[in-house]
Amino acid sequence: MAKPNYSFEKRQRELEKKKKKEEKNQRKLTKGSEPDTQAVESPPDSLAPADTSVLPGNT
Repeated sequence: MAKPNYSFEKRQRELEKKKKKEEKNQRKLTKGSEPDTQAVESPPDSLAPADTSVLPGNT
């Protein structure tokens, strides 16, 4: 009788877990991409004028 190949079975389970995790991350990115992009774009705009006022030439 053939011995079971536990290494192969374990590798297959790991690949399945990795695939599910990647799919979940993709869903999170596509679901939350629109609000996150707006939030990321806003802070640099508000920081830019504050940074220019600190420069020595602006005093």
